[in-house]
Amino acid sequence: MDLEALRFANFTLLDDAVDDWSTLTDTLEKLERDASKGLQGTANRANWAGVNATVSKEFIGKTAGEFHDAHVQAKSIHRILLDTRDELKRHHGRLNDAIERGMKKNLTVTHTGGGGFTVRMNIHPDRAGKHTDLPEHGEGDVTALRDEIQRILDDATESDTSAGKVLKAIADQSTYGFSEVKYKDRDSAVAAVESADELSRLARKDPQDLTVREFDKLRSGLKAYAHDPLFSERFATSLGAKGTLEFWAGINEPGVNPDLNDLRQGKFDDLQKYLGLTLATATQSDSAGMVDWTRQMVDQGGQPVRTNSGALGFQVMSNLMRWGDYDDSFLHSYGTALMETEKQLTDNGERGAWERTPNSPYLNRTGSDTGWDPVTGFLKGLSNSPGAATTFFNDTFAPKGDGQNADPSNFQYLFEQRDWPVETDSSGESSITGRNNLALALEAAATGHPAGEMPNQDTPAHSAEQSKLVQRIVSSISEKPERLSDHGYMSDSIGQIASEYMPDIHRALNPGTVGDKNLFPIAGSAAQIGEHDATRFLYTVGRNPEGYAAVNLGQHSYTTNLMEYHFRNPEAYINDPSFSQAENLKRGIENIAGAAGEVEGIIGAGRAYENELQVGTSDSDYNTALEHARTWGGTVVGIGIGLGTAPLAGPGGIVIGGVAGTAADEIIDTITKGSMRDGAGDVIYRNGEDMQGTKESTYRLVEEAVRKAGERAEHPSPHIVSAAANAAESGFDHAKTNVTDALDGQGTPRQLDREG
Repeated sequence: MDLEALRFANFTLLDDAVDDWSTLTDTLEKLERDASKGLQGTANRANWAGVNATVSKEFIGKTAGEFHDAHVQAKSIHRILLDTRDELKRHHGRLNDAIERGMKKNLTVTHTGGGGFTVRMNIHPDRAGKHTDLPEHGEGDVTALRDEIQRILDDATESDTSAGKVLKAIADQSTYGFSEVKYKDRDSAVAAVESADELSRLARKDPQDLTVREFDKLRSGLKAYAHDPLFSERFATSLGAKGTLEFWAGINEPGVNPDLNDLRQGKFDDLQKYLGLTLATATQSDSAGMVDWTRQMVDQGGQPVRTNSGALGFQVMSNLMRWGDYDDSFLHSYGTALMETEKQLTDNGERGAWERTPNSPYLNRTGSDTGWDPVTGFLKGLSNSPGAATTFFNDTFAPKGDGQNADPSNFQYLFEQRDWPVETDSSGESSITGRNNLALALEAAATGHPAGEMPNQDTPAHSAEQSKLVQRIVSSISEKPERLSDHGYMSDSIGQIASEYMPDIHRALNPGTVGDKNLFPIAGSAAQIGEHDATRFLYTVGRNPEGYAAVNLGQHSYTTNLMEYHFRNPEAYINDPSFSQAENLKRGIENIAGAAGEVEGIIGAGRAYENELQVGTSDSDYNTALEHARTWGGTVVGIGIGLGTAPLAGPGGIVIGGVAGTAADEIIDTITKGSMRDGAGDVIYRNGEDMQGTKESTYRLVEEAVRKAGERAEHPSPHIVSAAANAAESGFDHAKTNVTDALDGQGTPRQLDREG
């Protein structure tokens, strides 16, 4: 900071800038509120159909999000400018006070150009006349004033340059649009950048020289700043793609640093997690440095990292992708390159790859698997990034080249063909993590939201790409049920997919139903599923307790919401002029009830068969799964995608959050409480072991759903309630025939024969 610039500073323009940013922040806050509650709120309640249900609604959601990011970024910039302006004013005052005090001591501060200055005595005491009255001072006062002014200028320089550094870093975060950079003041932004510089220096050290104290500093620092955009971008670009790979590979080499051995099973998993989260945050930046980082990371994926480790870049980096939301474009490039390497190592999938040797390092410190198979960690990353997951699974793995068969997709290769390497966990037991992560990634890819979450008001309607993937999933499991039944732990995710495609499944089980598009409205693109495939698919999912719970609750939630919708909109179903509106409504509710009974009958048959095969599998396993399913957002009503609620606005709408108090909410509560109180006389829903018990529970619950839906819609209809119960029972009975036909009598429970 130049002496003259600070001494004679005019803060008018800076004051104006601070005021302008304050006004802009207030304006953006209002625009954000209008966009969120107005624009996006209206879009969520609108009756979307076709392309509008996917493209337009998603665009509106992203646009509303940009207003939020713009407001957050503007607020941070305003706070940084405000802090900097106020600090510079204080430094300005300190400087002039110091100069004035110097003058009273016969000292003058003079600007010498080029940023320099001198402090000198106006009249040296040795040369003062006899009658000259000088204040008491000496050479020590000159030195003290010089040092004080230099400190003031250094402080002002720090205020100015640090503000410039963080403002530039914020601006560089996003090439287009805005980044969600949020800081309460300038010092917190500066601290983030400085911490990134310090920690990246530690990560660049030779692992052999890293002390336990430095390790802990890295771990705690990454934990504190993992979600900070400025820190993450600065850390990643300072370390570089190669440095990132060398750090994680090097620190995990056996015996590389005996001082860290005791930490390997304790704190290494934390370091892995927060390093992964930091890198995920960094990839959301559009800065030139991060664009280069992502390119280099993909380029180095197939190259060895540190000659001692024997690991390729993909094997190292994939273990850091298990946490966080990585940028979709980066995941797409990375996944494409990873599959290219897989093809080279497996002769286009004809043999296995990524087999460990006894000396291979453990690259995954969570204990679930060794981390040697890079596909495992990458799939976990995809489970947090739905858009990238959908694209990846629909991409072609390798051309067949025979001209007779369709080229297999990445989904088909991984789900049907891949020779998965044998993995073990930290206890030496066989690991299921690879295929389980595959199921999680498929859940995200098919549903449009991260695995383990429920759809909300911002979840777009299913796209054509998502529906195409679901068609492949259903067809694949139908073709060879053991693809799922041999890996039952995947069933919770597959069951969740089925739950969110209930409208599509209901259409599949009711081919040729008059007006099925009006009876089972779908927003976005419908999955084209055949009745045979749907039956075999549901039956297989129903064999697993978690899969059964997901479909069970999903079906009842969807059906009850659908009934409430039709009660509120009796004209929605195709009207037959020869019948009254009330009669047409009754026919529609009966068809819905019949479809509900059929779904319950199919999954009930799968459950009954599994009970026969696994004598140790008891009713309690299914009850426990239902109770755990209750934690999916409190109730599972959110899965009614394609069915408008709040208050069930119309066909083609999207179900939104906040549906507590609806008929579906009450029904789900009945199921989960019933499962806990099995055997009590007042339980409506009996989660029984035999098909007859399941059948009775189904039609009684459907009957209750119709009653509650009619009451909620202020349209109680006792005659419809009774008819719906009969229809549900008929649908359940029809499921027996469907299951027997679909499975050709093989793999069906004996109860079907006895009760058929």
